[in-house]
Amino acid sequence: MSRKKPIPGVDPAYLEKQKQMLLRHNRYVLYFNDSEMAAIDEYCSRFKVHAKASLFREAIMSKVLSELEENHPTLF
Repeated sequence: MSRKKPIPGVDPAYLEKQKQMLLRHNRYVLYFNDSEMAAIDEYCSRFKVHAKASLFREAIMSKVLSELEENHPTLF
């Protein structure tokens, strides 16, 4: 098995720190009713989504970040 070659000019310690920052340690549980789950299953089958966790994470974070951007505090 070959090792990955280090990226020239990038500190390996920095890359490891960035990798550690992206690890997910927090859990949140969602419950869906039957019609919501049917809609999610239909969406996933229609658009060939295999990772539902990724779908939920992206949808939630896009909503959260857009709301935060729209309602950011102003000075005046």
